[in-house]
Amino acid sequence: MEASVIRLVELLGDARQYLVPLFQRPYSWERQEWQTLWNDITDLCETENPRPHFFGAIVLIPVRSVPEGVTKYSLIDGQQRYTTVSILFAALRQVALQKKEERLAEEIYKRFLINEFAEGNDYFKLLPTQGDREHYKNIILGQIPNDDDSRLAKAYRYFESEIRKAGHELRKIKDMVEKSLSIVRVLLDEREDPYVVFESLNAKGRSLSQADLIRNYFLMKIHTNEQEKIYNEFWQPMEKTLGEENLTEFMRHYLMMRRGDFVKKGDVYYSLRNYVEDGYKNAVEELKTLSRFSTYYAKILELADESDKAIAQAIHRLNRIEVTTAYPFLLACYEDYTRQALSGMEFLEVLNILENFIIRRFVCSVPTNQLNKIFAPLYQQVKESHLSFVESVKDILEKRGYPKDYEFERNLQETKLYGGGDRKEKTKFILETIEASFGHKEQVNLENLQIEHIMPQTLTPWWEAHLGENWEFIHETLLDTLGNLTLTAYNPELSNSNFEEKKSWYGESHLELNAYFAEIDTWRESDIQLRAQELARRCLEIWSYFGKDNIVQKPESQSEQKYTFETMHNGNYLQGEILELFEDLQDSVLKLGEVREEILKQCIVYRLGNETFVSVVPLRSALKLYLNLPFNEVRHEGAFCRDVSNKGHWGVGDVEVKVRNLSDIGRVMPLVKKAYDYQQQMG
Repeated sequence: MEASVIRLVELLGDARQYLVPLFQRPYSWERQEWQTLWNDITDLCETENPRPHFFGAIVLIPVRSVPEGVTKYSLIDGQQRYTTVSILFAALRQVALQKKEERLAEEIYKRFLINEFAEGNDYFKLLPTQGDREHYKNIILGQIPNDDDSRLAKAYRYFESEIRKAGHELRKIKDMVEKSLSIVRVLLDEREDPYVVFESLNAKGRSLSQADLIRNYFLMKIHTNEQEKIYNEFWQPMEKTLGEENLTEFMRHYLMMRRGDFVKKGDVYYSLRNYVEDGYKNAVEELKTLSRFSTYYAKILELADESDKAIAQAIHRLNRIEVTTAYPFLLACYEDYTRQALSGMEFLEVLNILENFIIRRFVCSVPTNQLNKIFAPLYQQVKESHLSFVESVKDILEKRGYPKDYEFERNLQETKLYGGGDRKEKTKFILETIEASFGHKEQVNLENLQIEHIMPQTLTPWWEAHLGENWEFIHETLLDTLGNLTLTAYNPELSNSNFEEKKSWYGESHLELNAYFAEIDTWRESDIQLRAQELARRCLEIWSYFGKDNIVQKPESQSEQKYTFETMHNGNYLQGEILELFEDLQDSVLKLGEVREEILKQCIVYRLGNETFVSVVPLRSALKLYLNLPFNEVRHEGAFCRDVSNKGHWGVGDVEVKVRNLSDIGRVMPLVKKAYDYQQQMG
């Protein structure tokens, strides 16, 4: 390696060409960088005896296998600087031509921008990557189209405008760029690996994407003479179809499919490099394989058409419920399907199994953090099984947290389905699928419909009276459950209307979901529960249990499910201020003595021995506490305490208290201590 400080003119002289390797990113400098360079140049022009101005480093390596033409160098690092200076010279030349300074224009053109006696691509001193090449050539030849909005064209227009406004002599600007800008030229030995150098140089500074790094890795494994052909045939189509972000995710899912284990997003490049090198794989052959699998990935993302309409529809349904964790498995299935190792009917059945698996787990609040570990090795596990492909998929997934019928049916009736994040879309998907299951003679467009809460999210006095004495409890527990949800195009109009008004709107709907209300006169707790039971039975038919060890009714001997703050019914309310409020309360309660905390589906209970003395139910804007002691013990507290001895609720005890802020904790803790002492005395 040879390093030296030179003036820019020494780099530009003689008949030579600088090639930006395919592994480099396209031109990416923007106005901020252009302005910094231009300010430096104008400062030099205004200084009487300017000193050399350091302009950064440029790393070069001689290009091998070039028997004729101009001397060529690969521009391993510094292409943004060099390209920008070339664009500045092109703008300076154009202004010189317009000001009739032909001699200066010709000098700039022949010395800095072209190789006068060369032909073809050799004519240009700089040859950018394919994506920038035509834009750059047009600029150098003075043929830039008016509608060119590339970064190169924008840079050219910026410098042309600044040169016109500057008021400096054009030759002085040329001299300052040529003679006062200094660079460090690093010339590598042609035997050195340019990509290793490139990797090292780009370890800091503007980071490359994982897709950039992978592209660079493959292309630098290929002989220079073959790079462009391989790039155009295999890499560019992937990049064009998928885009950078999807391309990186494709590589990650491809690796997970090949390796059978999870790959982090930041580890894609190194994982792929190790996969290729540890397996002694041919770079070109592996790139061809990647290109083939990318066509499957495009179909999975619905960026390319799948000819089988049933399969395309099944994939669309999976994408609606965001089954990205299954993509590694789907890639392998697509390969088998394309090679006819898996029939179209079998592939379709596999897609339906995945939908079934995800929907049942969603309804039953099974945590999703294990899905990557489930799907990454699934294909290899299926292939190792003695069962058929489809039966093996069923057999394996049945043992991976797949809810039984009794769990699915119960949660369809009780679980809060509607919510933030992807819950809203998945709930709409369930409602749409239920509607479609009625088998309309004419296709019904469900796309523009919205989820409607029949009992509204904000209760009016009419609704409170209609629901009865336990209206708050009913609203809190049943609002977002399946029984209280439907689809409608009239969501804003319906809003908080009473049930009779809503019913008239539903009567104008063509949906079977809404035809249900024609014979319903009230919408109270029992009505919601009855509809939930009917919809749950239909869901059991739609997403029927695909395994062998189904349990329709819960065995009496089976212990209760263990819940966490994330999986309990109202656990999503434990965030922000409500979480801080709960943690303060929790700390105070646990300090009372030998207290045991247990998280149940609907509440958190605190026990002394086996007896619960206080239950906590998280709400949107408060904590609701139930104290297990007679109401007479706290009657003197007035409106702060509520007698719920004859009312339904999820806690244990006759006294209800709401905690809305930290000052309420100071007031409620003596009551909690009283309940603790009461249970201690009773024990």
